[in-house]
Amino acid sequence: MMSEPMNSDACAWPVPTLAELPDDIRQRITEVSDKAGFIPNVFVALSRRPAEFRAFFDYHDALMLKEGGNLSKADREMVVVATSAVNSCHYCVIAHGALVRIYSKQPLLADQIAINFRRAEISPREMAMLEYAVKVATESATLTDHDKSELKKHGFDDEDIWDIASITAFFGMSNRLANALEMRPNDEFYSMAR
Repeated sequence: MMSEPMNSDACAWPVPTLAELPDDIRQRITEVSDKAGFIPNVFVALSRRPAEFRAFFDYHDALMLKEGGNLSKADREMVVVATSAVNSCHYCVIAHGALVRIYSKQPLLADQIAINFRRAEISPREMAMLEYAVKVATESATLTDHDKSELKKHGFDDEDIWDIASITAFFGMSNRLANALEMRPNDEFYSMAR
């Protein structure tokens, strides 16, 4: 198995075998595969450039696995789905939609957010969070103190607002990269937590 190619349909570029990867990347991919039961295609696609793989996942983890603050894992993933939908990123909507379903324990929520978060069955707090994230994604030059004050009315503090903006910006980059690489969502994501 170690010399076999990973999912060669993961993206439009050739991908290495697990055996060809540096030890730390191979170990990380193996850990993810053991936990999820499959290797998400983002790991496959980015593995062809080890330095970028490490930088990408270090920043991803700093944003998405952060402890403390007022943003839950479900909140963070909702931001990813709403902004990835605005950016027309098929991979991120599907992959992170699965995580929204898992963390929120609501099987319909990710689809609602991806299609039109303003019609989703979410709280006023979550609506304010997604309104801000989508504005960061689409009109960041127009942000004012008013945008932050609206979030503060819902209990978000400055650090939370920074996190929402950072998650949005990081996934804006990720969305564009996934689209350019023609990254395909793994079939497993579609049925998770349904």
